[in-house]
Amino acid sequence: MKFLTKLLLTAFAVLVLSNLLRGIVVDNYVTAVIIAFVIAILNMFVRPILIVLTLPVTILTLGLFLLVVNAIIILMAGELVEGFYVKGFFTALLFSVLLSVFRSVLFGLLKEEK
Repeated sequence: MKFLTKLLLTAFAVLVLSNLLRGIVVDNYVTAVIIAFVIAILNMFVRPILIVLTLPVTILTLGLFLLVVNAIIILMAGELVEGFYVKGFFTALLFSVLLSVFRSVLFGLLKEEK
């Protein structure tokens, strides 16, 4: 139940951010839920591999390269999901940062309700 709640909150965040950013297009609500699910799966399986492969660069940049890894995940989701379009790398970078902040706020509110 907790996973489903987080998935729906992430879908809500994706919809809000797609309305705020010009380079992000989400066709409908179902697509937003699919995007949230795909991002969760990519974060679970692909992100750890990318982090291990880019560990020297991540250490050298004091962790800032993880922002690039997050942008790559968003670009991959854009390629995998029909109806979700990302204009370019910097749009994906900004979207990933804002999505992380937005999710942190929403998940924080979720914890306060208990």
